[in-house]
Amino acid sequence: MGHSHIHTAGSSGSASTPEQDAAMAGTRRRANLLLAAILVPLGIITLIGMILLWPSGDRTGVTVANPLATAQGTSMDTGIVQRVVLEDCPSSAPTVEAGGEAQQCLVAYTQPNAGGSAVPVELNPEVARSGQVNAGDSIRYLNLEGVVTASGAPYIFVDFVRTLPVAALAVLYAVVVVSVARWRGLRAIIGLVGALIVLAQFMLPGLVEGKPPLLLGLVGSVVIMMGVLYFAHGFSARTSTALLGTIFGLGITALLAAWSTDTANLTGVGSDSSSALINASPEISLSGIILCGLIISGLGVLNDVTITQSSAVWELYELAPHTSTRRLFTGAMRIGRDHIASTVYTIAFAYAGAALPLLLLVSLQDSSLVTTLTSGELAEEVVRTLVGSIGLVLAIPVTTLIAVLVVKAVGIRRPSRPEQDTTPAALVADEADAGAPVPADVPENPLPSRRELREQNSR
Repeated sequence: MGHSHIHTAGSSGSASTPEQDAAMAGTRRRANLLLAAILVPLGIITLIGMILLWPSGDRTGVTVANPLATAQGTSMDTGIVQRVVLEDCPSSAPTVEAGGEAQQCLVAYTQPNAGGSAVPVELNPEVARSGQVNAGDSIRYLNLEGVVTASGAPYIFVDFVRTLPVAALAVLYAVVVVSVARWRGLRAIIGLVGALIVLAQFMLPGLVEGKPPLLLGLVGSVVIMMGVLYFAHGFSARTSTALLGTIFGLGITALLAAWSTDTANLTGVGSDSSSALINASPEISLSGIILCGLIISGLGVLNDVTITQSSAVWELYELAPHTSTRRLFTGAMRIGRDHIASTVYTIAFAYAGAALPLLLLVSLQDSSLVTTLTSGELAEEVVRTLVGSIGLVLAIPVTTLIAVLVVKAVGIRRPSRPEQDTTPAALVADEADAGAPVPADVPENPLPSRRELREQNSR
């Protein structure tokens, strides 16, 4: 039996002629030029859009109350809790002096960081009921000594000081990522910092100034994805393929977000934060904030599925470079379907976890499931889940198709002394070259079809 059908140009373990190498290089160059012809104009358009939408930074007329601001004669202090006891509330001292009855409450005796003796910090009922304040905690409290003239001037609990635990967790996160992913993990963390800078310096100020939320979210998201993908994964055809799939998914998500925000009447009105934003500036649109948030919320998961699908196609092709385009796409989509199922769960549970207090509150109300899910409190979360899921699901087959076409055109850059290929087809070729008989039952294509898998499972 001959083996000429196994020794294709560029396959592992076979020598290629200079003409074949030149043809492969030309194909690779044309594929890279095609990717550049698509992505470079998109990058230029995005850059122009970012310049045109860049906020002026003028905060004239924007007024937002600082939750830590204090009136004249008061101050916001910090300290370490020494002990927590149940006793007469310090704030009820004037009532006792007037002949009334003192109220009982939890008091945290706190050592001020500025020095001095411990002061009795009165805990509000919500914090006292949670039982979260313990000895050794660092807290922030309101000092009313300058305005309260009665005996037992109260110190009111405001919040915990979380700087140390949050910083420790961030350091641990960075150490774990860098330890496992090495330099790529470090580049990913740096890219995340850059993405946060784009969000803080471009998108948030743009929303405050009333810039178009759809364009603001789309342009900012594309800039973030371009920077994160290329910085973390390097400039390659594989990364460019993932970027194309990501941009496609972002476009679908943006269109669905614009449509659903208007059709579902997502106003964002009802929370304390919404009221503060409405009063902060007349240029702020709550529905625009929701629209922009729908686009941003799917960035991380969308990036995950596209880069994973692109990598899967490349890995499958390296294992079997002679696989047909259709078979390669089918094999990669098997991975993609599993990824779709798990990612849909990821998005739904992530939003459910973030809105758990709201879900619990709504569940206690006497209303039907449909009414609950379409209420103003939950409709935004439901729409966010659906829009993000549709965008990423559609991005997977598109990314897979682009990756298959690109990898078939670009091929694999072989070293001057290729390593031995251990795929069944390559082993057959080596045996044939050595004069050994070739088994007739060794498949030329190592990726089985669905029918072959079903037949194997039924045996």
